[in-house]
Amino acid sequence: MTRNILALGVALALSAATTAQAAEAGDWVLRVGAHQVAPKSNNGHLAAGAFKTDVGNNVRPTFALEYMFTPNWGLEVLAALPFEHEVSLNGVKSAAVKHLPPTVSVQYHFLPGAKFSPFVGVGLNYTRFFGIDETGPLEGTQLNLSDSWGAALHLGFDVAIDDRWLFTADARWIDIETDARLDGAGIGSVKIDPIVWGVAVGYRF
Repeated sequence: MTRNILALGVALALSAATTAQAAEAGDWVLRVGAHQVAPKSNNGHLAAGAFKTDVGNNVRPTFALEYMFTPNWGLEVLAALPFEHEVSLNGVKSAAVKHLPPTVSVQYHFLPGAKFSPFVGVGLNYTRFFGIDETGPLEGTQLNLSDSWGAALHLGFDVAIDDRWLFTADARWIDIETDARLDGAGIGSVKIDPIVWGVAVGYRF
């Protein structure tokens, strides 16, 4: 799937002309797409090392709104429908957890007047966990996960389709870590630190 997305982006870039109408100061860009939250492979151990924790991947629709201060600089807010992840302890499914990860980023667009325009960004993420469904070894207990604040790094590219529409492919690294409590007792931290990658269609207005 990753190869197909990259191939599509490269094909769009190669088929496009070399210049496009640049975003101007005061423009807004709305992007609607889908992204996968892929937590890192080692999410830590709970209960003094007794339980190896694994957090699964999930894909959901996403929405991003960017305000352009200049043709190069913008401020973006990323939102999504709730993601839901399977949490396993020592390889056994133990919970399903929902979360919302709104992220605000300052972004720099290298070639705002080109058909193919890469960008980078840095920002702040807030993740709220909710809708926890305990199962397996945790059935009958109450698991709570604290909210998380952390840095976010962003990179990607836009391919102009015409003066208003564009195609975007991007990836983010987000610092997400949550403290876990089981029946009110602290049992350790879960380090998620996902790569969030996907594609979107954008409209500038």
